[in-house]
Amino acid sequence: MRFLEAWLEPRILAIVVAATSALWAFIEVAEEVVEGQAHAVDSAILAMLGVTGEIVAPLGPPWLQAAARDITALGSFTVLGLVVLAVSVFLVLARKLRTAAFVVVATVSGALASSLLKHLFSRPRPHLFPHGDYVVSASFPSGHAMISALVYLTLGALLARIVPRRRLKLYVMMIALTLTLLIGISRVYLGVHWPTDVLAGWAAGAGWALLWWGLAERVGSRDRQSERSVNQHGR
Repeated sequence: MRFLEAWLEPRILAIVVAATSALWAFIEVAEEVVEGQAHAVDSAILAMLGVTGEIVAPLGPPWLQAAARDITALGSFTVLGLVVLAVSVFLVLARKLRTAAFVVVATVSGALASSLLKHLFSRPRPHLFPHGDYVVSASFPSGHAMISALVYLTLGALLARIVPRRRLKLYVMMIALTLTLLIGISRVYLGVHWPTDVLAGWAAGAGWALLWWGLAERVGSRDRQSERSVNQHGR
């Protein structure tokens, strides 16, 4: 009974509902992709972002393409790996071992889930114009979108728990969300992903992050209950 009550705490219940909604959104997009109903819209959006003629490239001046490549690098496995490593070491030094473990396990499991999903769907990359970034894996879902959503939203949530004011909490989460959105948009702009790849990646990454947040909140709630119980018996 206590187990059920812990999961029914308003905050934890809200996280579970949000995670379920995000994963449901992923399933809906995946169904559209598998049935081929998303191809027309995907192709139309990419066609609008490309220019043809003597040079086939993403729409816009060279500096915009360079900026897009810079932004997309923020969602690369190398950059995200370094960010997670730096944050994890900081948490270990701060003696927050459980939080460090949550960050590492959530990120690694999310990366493995992304690779597995790519293998299962095996969707070809778009080839409407030359790719503006180096790619080696399948297209669906976008690994950049999924893992950046997982990492940046998770780290944003951790930082938001530290800062005292609600306005600062909102600012931190808006930065995390903006980074996630810009990285996903850059993947479409550079022609390396279909739009639905990115939508699915955002949904899967957010859902994965929320599931781990819910688990972390559940563990924290259990610890708080244990502390209260010890204090009451101590009296």
